[in-house]
Amino acid sequence: MTKTQALDPIVLTVAADPRLARLVRMTAANVAALSSMSVDRVEDLRMAAEEAFIFACSVDAGECVSLTFTVDDEHVALDVDLGEGAVADPEPDSPAAYAGLILTAVCDAYEKTDAPARLHLELKADV
Repeated sequence: MTKTQALDPIVLTVAADPRLARLVRMTAANVAALSSMSVDRVEDLRMAAEEAFIFACSVDAGECVSLTFTVDDEHVALDVDLGEGAVADPEPDSPAAYAGLILTAVCDAYEKTDAPARLHLELKADV
C-alpha cells in the first residue's frame, strides 16, 4: 500500500460556546474517517477534539475557537487556537483541568504552547 499525501488543512471556526461541542465532535469523526483509524481511535479523536474545544472555551479564547485538523493515512493532528497571550493553568476543579487529563490520556502527543497560544494534539492511526 502506498502512502497518500496529506490533505490540505481542515479549519473549523466555532463560537466559543460549550453547547457547540457536538459539532466539533462530529467534524473530528469525519476527519478521522480520512485516515486509517480504527473505530476506537476515531472515538479517541472525537473525545480529544471535544475536550480541546471545552478547554478553549474555558480559558477565554475569545468569541470564536478555531480548530485546524491536519490528516494523512497515519495520523491526525489538531491545533486549537487559544487567542492572544499565555495559556494560564486552569483551576483544579475547572472543566479545563479535566480536559487536560483526558487529552493527556488519549493523545499520542499533547502540548500547550504560548506565542501563539494553542493546544497541539496528535493521534496516530492504528490500522
